[in-house]
Parts: sequence; structure tokens; C-alpha cells
Amino acid sequence: MIRKKRDQLQGTLDMLVLKTLEQGPMHGWGITLHIERVSDAILQVEEGSLYPALHRMEQEGWIKAEWGVSENNRRARFYRLTGRGRQQMAAERERWTKITGAVALVLEF
Repeated sequence: MIRKKRDQLQGTLDMLVLKTLEQGPMHGWGITLHIERVSDAILQVEEGSLYPALHRMEQEGWIKAEWGVSENNRRARFYRLTGRGRQQMAAERERWTKITGAVALVLEF
């Protein structure tokens, strides 16, 4: 079954954020910079997409947030992956592998 485009994009953002947080706790801006840096600036996450996603993932129990001080001495919320988040990351990775495999089959036909 094909999910709605918005659901697929949301799932992709979830996967990118969860994967980033596997590296350790990070604040929102750090998550954005990490995704941009690792993707050679091809992927850029807008604040208007990131923070609602972080809030939703926190409600789902995939991440937890705590207040802390950033590297530039500003108060920031730091997000970390939970056990449920690790399980979700595994599910997202499996879904991504199936989708990209299916797309590759169509492209190679």
C-alpha cells in the first residue's frame, strides 16, 4: 500500500532525526547542521518542519528532551533517543530499504 506523500516525507524526516540522535544527544540546530553536513548540503531541514517533528516524536516516546546549555552558552533543549526510538529507527530503516529497493526495480525495468 502506498502511503500519502506527506506521510512518506514525514517518515523520512523522522528517520533522519532518529539516525542523527543515534550519535548522541543534540539540540535542534545541531540536528539540522548534522543532517546538512552529512548529506553534503543536499538535505536541508527547515525549522518549521523540524520542531513540530521533534515535538511529535517526543509525544510518541521516541525521544526525550532536557534543557541544557549549547556550545555558544545559550539555553537549548537537547534531544536524545529512547529505547522506543531505537525500535522505531529499525522499523524506519526497514521501510526505507523496501521503498528504495522497489524504486530501483522500477528504474531498472
